[in-house]
Amino acid sequence: MQIGVIADTHSKMRPEALEALEGSDVILHAGDVGRDEVLEALEAIAPLVAIRGNIDTAGRAATLPETQDLEFLGHTFYMLHDVKTLDFDPQGHYRVVIAGHSHKPRNEWIDDVLYFNPGGAGPRRFTLPITVGRLQVTEDGVVGEIIELPV
Repeated sequence: MQIGVIADTHSKMRPEALEALEGSDVILHAGDVGRDEVLEALEAIAPLVAIRGNIDTAGRAATLPETQDLEFLGHTFYMLHDVKTLDFDPQGHYRVVIAGHSHKPRNEWIDDVLYFNPGGAGPRRFTLPITVGRLQVTEDGVVGEIIELPV
């Protein structure tokens, strides 16, 4: 199973991001969506699960949940916008913690938990790259990949 992961679009839906997410079985948006058109563009590619970020105060994005508990092929996922607000130890409960907010890509295993941040796909922030992510999920495990967009 291939999961596309995107965050921090801030109302900017780059064609390069959509192209990178093509072929996803599901797309996860880890907050700071912005305009409804972002959600619509992603939904045209694959089923979408999205959460609300700190800028999501209007439109559909304002009605999104703050977190999501998900399961894919027996692996549990927890999605929130800012990993710094994680107020419990996911070890033993979740296999993957997905967050956005920092615009900094992260694909890091700590013990048995994959901390995954696809980075920012919207307007460039400082000198950070423009990125999205992909998670390859099998019954045996989860492998994360950060994809830098050619923009």
